[in-house]
Amino acid sequence: MARATAESITEGIDLTGKTALVTGVNSGIGTETMRVLSLRGARVIGTARTLEKAQEACQSIDGETLPLACELTDQNSIRQCAKDIFDSNINSLEIIVANAGIMALPKLEQVEGIEKQFATNHLGHFLLLNEVLPLIGKESPARVVMVSSAAHAQAPAVGIDFDNLSGERGYSGFRAYGQSKLANVLMANELNKYLPEGSTANSVHPGVIATNLGRHMQGPMTWALGLFMAPFMITVPQGAATSCYVATHPDVEGVAGKYFSNCKQVRSSRQSQDAQLAERLWAKSRELVGLS
Repeated sequence: MARATAESITEGIDLTGKTALVTGVNSGIGTETMRVLSLRGARVIGTARTLEKAQEACQSIDGETLPLACELTDQNSIRQCAKDIFDSNINSLEIIVANAGIMALPKLEQVEGIEKQFATNHLGHFLLLNEVLPLIGKESPARVVMVSSAAHAQAPAVGIDFDNLSGERGYSGFRAYGQSKLANVLMANELNKYLPEGSTANSVHPGVIATNLGRHMQGPMTWALGLFMAPFMITVPQGAATSCYVATHPDVEGVAGKYFSNCKQVRSSRQSQDAQLAERLWAKSRELVGLS
């Protein structure tokens, strides 16, 4: 399946009557994931940082879509997005692909005192999924896919550095990115406790893809890394394959709390399998986004 595309891996799958929510649909694998889920018959709610970007992306594909703004660094925007979903008379969400993200910011940036990659990649999706939780699997079993990365294994030695979520006690763009991606895996694992029976959450590594995710990376090391990774890079349609596989394929029915790469289940890092760490992250995340 290493060369599978999102379209080939979902061939023959009928998503008619299902509603999907995909974040970060304005480019890369987000756009392709939305396109293929729509191609298979799903109604897709596509979010981007602005309504204009979401509308442009949704208009670029065929099928029934609902473009919405969801700026993952802005809790008011996230809550408004969730409200818009409820106000759209959507009764149930059967597929969620938490795809949007940022990578390897060269300098420390913060969102309300929290390092920006953690705030965007983890906390933003954490709040969004908790806000729409009553809709997940309400009418039929749902699948939640957290788009993580193999970089989750490059998180700090403690896993989630709760004493340095601001980044002020030492910052590395790649280490902070790894921490946010570890948080994605831990969140997927812990989310299964809160989903209705039959619904599942898993995490995926999409592969090394030439998208605008690395737009913040700068300097000679970036050039060298790009040269080294070039032979391993895959196309956007291939990069969207694992998300679409986990979100739709019959082989993944009932599978929960697992990590996938190249459309197959693989072992994630030791830290990502720490149930106590997942519980602590969930509790701290609730505190940070103001959930009672």
